[in-house]
Amino acid sequence: MTSLLSFDLHLHSPFSRAVSKHMSLSEMSRQAQLKGIDVLTTGDWTHPAWFETLQNELEEVAAGVYVLKQPVVVKDFQRLPPAPTKFLLVTEISCIYGQGGKVRRVHLLVAVSSVAMVAKVNVALSKRGAKLASDGRPIIGMSCHDLTELVLDVDERALIIPAHAWTPWFGVLGSKGGFDSLAEAFGDVAPQIYAIETGLSSDPAMNWRINELETRAIVSFSDAHSPAKLGRELTIMQAHAADFSYHDVYQALAARSGRSSTGVLRLHSTLEFYPEEGKYHWDGHRACNVMQSAAVTKKNGATCPVCGRELTVGVEYRVEELASLPATDLVTKDQDDDQVVYMANTQDASRPPFVSLVPLQEILAEVHGVSTASKKVQKQYLDVTQRVGSELAILWQMSVAELEAALEPKLVMAILKVRRGELEITPGYDGVFGQVHLKLEEGLL
Repeated sequence: MTSLLSFDLHLHSPFSRAVSKHMSLSEMSRQAQLKGIDVLTTGDWTHPAWFETLQNELEEVAAGVYVLKQPVVVKDFQRLPPAPTKFLLVTEISCIYGQGGKVRRVHLLVAVSSVAMVAKVNVALSKRGAKLASDGRPIIGMSCHDLTELVLDVDERALIIPAHAWTPWFGVLGSKGGFDSLAEAFGDVAPQIYAIETGLSSDPAMNWRINELETRAIVSFSDAHSPAKLGRELTIMQAHAADFSYHDVYQALAARSGRSSTGVLRLHSTLEFYPEEGKYHWDGHRACNVMQSAAVTKKNGATCPVCGRELTVGVEYRVEELASLPATDLVTKDQDDDQVVYMANTQDASRPPFVSLVPLQEILAEVHGVSTASKKVQKQYLDVTQRVGSELAILWQMSVAELEAALEPKLVMAILKVRRGELEITPGYDGVFGQVHLKLEEGLL
């Protein structure tokens, strides 16, 4: 018997800059139950105070897998409550250093196999001068190569994953301070980089165009700074047993690099933002309200036509710049019960497919013509996720008939439009999120 498990392995604690004070382990768990997320990362384990919290509030239930000692159950569930949220030990580290005559700024996700390994990595980083108490996502003056080498020397089963790899400012392949390849960034340890995170402004199809990523797993996570943002991107794994360990997660990701997978997990798919909705998809200059596509930048250059300063070159342009495969004929679409699934072409059938979705609160805001922060949206979100099914179930798993039996017609229409890709998006640029437009018919409420 197999089941599907959803993983969100990139988020932050209140000890990171610009993160909600509500990002406690208990609130993360509560939100995960509403959203249908099975496994979260703890985030920020390099920070001494947060690491102490993890040791006090979590207990190990399988090797490298943790749950809250005092489980959280959402009140007023009218459906079967989910299993307790599981946690893995994954954090983000900011590497800022000089290489090749440039200042490099790269964020890396670091996963380790146990609390004991966290303690050892933290000691090793401190000995190298890292000020771990300064921020939950610490800035260190080590190269991608040296950090990877340090962590793997401590824990040979650690995973190093370039975070939001295409983001202009802090992506390993980004236009500002990044590299043109993983080989350039990581040197002789590049073969030990088994996975890469898409980030909100790219999707797997864009990453499939890069030859170097052919042997890497393409994963997607939320990078949540507040509870509401958890699960906006997810990696789905197929489980062949009721329980799993950190080793199984490691094997599932490493298997893409040609290593045998003896664990009980395998990559199944990813659930994605529409990349246009990400805040660095197009090129632009926020101060001048200038946004433009990669094609326009290629024709006119990367200079702001209003002020003459350099534009922030976004993900679409950067992928075009580094791609070795054309976008045409790379992706095929399959539609099952009004859900479009994007798959790699038959030349690479082993690539996990992906689905593009819009968060439920954004859909509710579009339906009611209000902001996502409005009381109306928050009230209805709690109602449907407690009564009908998790956010993940509603957006992705429930049949059309099940949706129509449980939800109001206009909301069903909105969800189906998202599933079918029948939407317009004003692309994001230079730190401004894109805007989704569903063009819902009037008079259905």
